[in-house]
Order: sequence, then C-alpha cells, then structure tokens
Amino acid sequence: MAKRRVMLNLPAELHSEPVIYNIGQQFNLVTNIYQADLTGAKGWVILELDGEDKNIEEAIAWAISKGVRVDMISD
Repeated sequence: MAKRRVMLNLPAELHSEPVIYNIGQQFNLVTNIYQADLTGAKGWVILELDGEDKNIEEAIAWAISKGVRVDMISD
C-alpha cells in the first residue's frame, strides 16, 4: 500500500460534484482530507490518497481529465 498527498485545485463548475467520493469509490482508495477551501469561483483540497500505486495514478489521471489541477505534495 502507498500513501500520497496531493493538492486538488477545483474549478467552480466541479464544486457540486462528488470528486473525492468518486476517487475513493472508483479507484478503491482511502481518502483523508487535511485542509480545504471551496469558496467563490475556485477551491482547493489537500488530500491524502492511500491504496495501490496503480490506483492512485489512475485516480490522479481521472481527476485531471475532469478539469482538476493536481499538484503533488512532499511529506
């Protein structure tokens, strides 16, 4: 199992979408929110992803395809 911390920058049109829930369910990952701010026209979430490396990579690629900017955070 791997853990990776990422920052998700969500455009306003995705604020009402269950992005974090979908990451957990579709890619069999445990998600842990460290910080978040979803106000106004943009928002961000610092999220820890826990699971198989392959699943984490697929989840990140999926989020990017949805319009989310994903930045890796080192521990």
